[in-house]
Amino acid sequence: MSKAITYSAYGAPDVLQLSAVATPEPGPGQVLIRVRAASVNPLDLKIRSGLMAGKVPAHFPVIPGLDAAGVVEAVGEGAEVAVGDEVLGATVGGSYGEYALLDGAVAKPAALSWEVAASLVTVGRTAFRVLGQLGVQAGQTLLIHGAAGSVGVIAVQLAVARGITVIGTVGAHDVERLTALGATAVRYGDGWLERVQAAAPQGVDHVLDASGAGVLADSVALTGDSAHVLTIADMSAAEHGVRFSAGDADQAAQSLPELVQLAADGKLTVPIWRTYALAEAARAHADLEAHRNRGKAVLLP
Repeated sequence: MSKAITYSAYGAPDVLQLSAVATPEPGPGQVLIRVRAASVNPLDLKIRSGLMAGKVPAHFPVIPGLDAAGVVEAVGEGAEVAVGDEVLGATVGGSYGEYALLDGAVAKPAALSWEVAASLVTVGRTAFRVLGQLGVQAGQTLLIHGAAGSVGVIAVQLAVARGITVIGTVGAHDVERLTALGATAVRYGDGWLERVQAAAPQGVDHVLDASGAGVLADSVALTGDSAHVLTIADMSAAEHGVRFSAGDADQAAQSLPELVQLAADGKLTVPIWRTYALAEAARAHADLEAHRNRGKAVLLP
């Protein structure tokens, strides 16, 4: 037996409880890790609240969490790592626990902290995936709503490195941080459209909405084509003819080693805002729901 965070009904952060659970055993291709860090993703909150029940139905009790980094404790048949290796990856059956199963584990470079290693997986692959789905090319202009968020900040860096002109909507407190990443920052909120048009007199070719702040109609008007707009955060996408991107394309799943190496080489920054003990998972969720964070929240079991 080991300890993990579980919940047995949809609800507010206080449904998260520290529980005794059976330590999982790795199946073919899987590894069991002793978790050193588990990322808290916005998607975790949506799943816990029931907002994603139609797409990700729960089988209670649930151990939340999508990503983890840790030390290999046991290896399933066919897994290409060894006991004692330091790895990261997407979890099977949740990451908020002392132990977790990884499918397709990737080696963690020594230069990468546990916090960053755990935080790269879902948000990094999502950023990689949506840039590919948008088809944005070097020389074009990309607007990212929520550019200082966990997916947005990685998408900004990947796009800039590809020669794409990036404009990002952010709060006043994030203008300097976004500018340092090579993007043009504009304040979100009322008047954002006019501010973007002033910042991009050449026009905007594609829009990524990582904010879910009701910006889709104006974003379609800005590009002139709903096919040039994609959201990962606004459930009303279909009403505007906009694609809602979820899941993980094969190409994006294969992008993790590349993302890990970029981060280890200092070419990709993943801001860590705060770490929490495992038992503080409800507090971490509450902080993210209140938008207190300025970067990733990470559990350290």
